[in-house]
Amino acid sequence: MLLEVANLSIWYDKAILINNLSMGVDAGELISLVGPNGAGKSTLLRAITGLVAWERELTRRSTHGDIKLEGTVTFNGERIDTMPAHEIVKRGLILCPERRRPFRELTVIDNLMVGAYLMKDKDEIRDSLDKVYRLFPVLQERSNQVSGTLSGGEQQMLAVARAMMSKPKLLCIDEPSTGLAPILRAEVFQKIGEISKLGITVLLVEQEVSTVFKMTSRNYVLSSGKIIAEGKSEQLLQDEVLRKTYLGL
Repeated sequence: MLLEVANLSIWYDKAILINNLSMGVDAGELISLVGPNGAGKSTLLRAITGLVAWERELTRRSTHGDIKLEGTVTFNGERIDTMPAHEIVKRGLILCPERRRPFRELTVIDNLMVGAYLMKDKDEIRDSLDKVYRLFPVLQERSNQVSGTLSGGEQQMLAVARAMMSKPKLLCIDEPSTGLAPILRAEVFQKIGEISKLGITVLLVEQEVSTVFKMTSRNYVLSSGKIIAEGKSEQLLQDEVLRKTYLGL
């Protein structure tokens, strides 16, 4: 198993956001993580990629609240829940955060180079850039354009492409369709499907369940920090209570 989360719990002050959660992702899978707002999906991605541990360290140095984390996260056979986020990135576990967040004042190419900041070999960087441009040709056309002037869909593609520059073994993508028109959502989902076909493992958090369930090999459903269901799309869609209460279908 490429990623294994075991008995993970996260508290912010006295509120429990992730409650004794266990899950796994095999190499080559495209898996979705779905559920209502506030279910803990983004918190789980931040925990997997080392950002909750980073936030916990910050709170130790301040007077604002407290973060507690229990359980283990193992990636590619190595325990990573005690590692700093940049070490996790080095191992190929990459987060594409929600709401795109490009460096708006930088050009497209400069944003992509930020994604390659851990690479030292110029040929390796050039190879990654070529692959990204083949996947997102619009970004090559706009390589010298300031990122803040891109459309919402182009900014989302840039965010995914920047994550791809780090050569992920597992790419975690958080809410890529947020704020996009339907035609742009479809294009972004198509690109995520193409990334999966390249052999890159993808863990996708998304509200657009009806579209995502057509793409995935398996799905996890979260509610109140717990996994309440797991399985293939057709299996989950047969449960009427699950569909109406947790999937919004």
